[in-house]
Amino acid sequence: MRDAGPSRRRPFFSARTSWDTGESPWSAVLAKRRRAGLPLYDLTVANSTECGFTYPDDLLGPLQDPHALRYDAQPKGLLHAREAVCVYYQDHQRLIAPARSLSLAPDQVFLTTSTSEAYSFLFRLLCDPGDEVLIAQPSYPLFEYLAGLDDVRLVPYPLFYDYGWHIDFYRLREQITSRTRAIVVVHPNNPTGNFASDEDRQKLESICVEFNLALIVDEVFLDYGCDKQGCSFALGEHSALTFVMSGLSKIAGLPQMKLSWISALGPEHLLTQAMARLEVIADTFLSVSAPIQHALPIWLKHRRHVQQQIRQRVAQNLATLDRALAGSRSVNRLAIEGGWYGVLRIPALAEGEDFAVRLLEHAGVVVHPGVFFGLPDAGWLVVSLLAPADDFAAGVQRLMRATAELLVD
Repeated sequence: MRDAGPSRRRPFFSARTSWDTGESPWSAVLAKRRRAGLPLYDLTVANSTECGFTYPDDLLGPLQDPHALRYDAQPKGLLHAREAVCVYYQDHQRLIAPARSLSLAPDQVFLTTSTSEAYSFLFRLLCDPGDEVLIAQPSYPLFEYLAGLDDVRLVPYPLFYDYGWHIDFYRLREQITSRTRAIVVVHPNNPTGNFASDEDRQKLESICVEFNLALIVDEVFLDYGCDKQGCSFALGEHSALTFVMSGLSKIAGLPQMKLSWISALGPEHLLTQAMARLEVIADTFLSVSAPIQHALPIWLKHRRHVQQQIRQRVAQNLATLDRALAGSRSVNRLAIEGGWYGVLRIPALAEGEDFAVRLLEHAGVVVHPGVFFGLPDAGWLVVSLLAPADDFAAGVQRLMRATAELLVD
């Protein structure tokens, strides 16, 4: 083969991995303080396994099921594991919306190792390279990486705040083009914590039917309502092709166990085709390990053990935060319906992540700059409500004192 020469040689690596992986100023300051052993008041802790929650003593016992020694390649996942997912939604229906129907059968459930993998499966199912998926903004920053790896373009539709967060449906419709293939809804959203209302659901399904789009619903935080409890999109009738995702990471506080799922619902003529194609994608990877699948039914039965602790922690920390904010004229908390994050509004005196960097340098307080989640450049901070109560209280006290001092400066 003739050598094209250095100047004409194509790039060695894929363009889809040409990310800027350098540290942001905030990350660099945080890493520097950690290396120096300086005190940190971390209000970003979100790993449930590091927050002091207790788990059943025999939690790892189900991993010793001898049936896991047999390799049984089932593209959708083992039947009894998928049946356990259906039982989870039956429990949800009984507790939250007994009047609504549930038509989900095990055949409509596909197991994956994570919701990230579930997104990837659905992007591959629905999109050709260059196609578009609409997603709310603010939202979780990982989505950009997931979409980029599958050559999909994310197009934001805005949430606006008016005594609570709401979908801007006018702007959402404006963003739809001939390349749009799906709308993503995180229910409740991360970090804003708003559930999609019944009216939102009707509008979303109507838009999907009108423009021949799929609806992708991420419900990983569904069980953690604060001011209200959301109803799963898996319940009721479905006029649009709908994929509902969740998993052990949040439901059972077990992110390390790596098991999630996709529930496929919708009109029969679309659902049949979607399931057949999705099964081929799943069969290509066969990614979920047998021991985890065998353990899933037992872990789902025990989920309320950790869920109760998480809900109590979030409520306690939210009350602590509100007490600290009660006398503040410069910091306020936006309404939260679910999840375990809080969005704070501060005077827009510093651009981007500058104020979060100043909090780190001045007081060792760790908060997320709102811009990381797609919030406007200045005036927004995001905190996790999952930290141990004493640590959270100390961090909030430090945050309020430092904020007052820095805003005066």
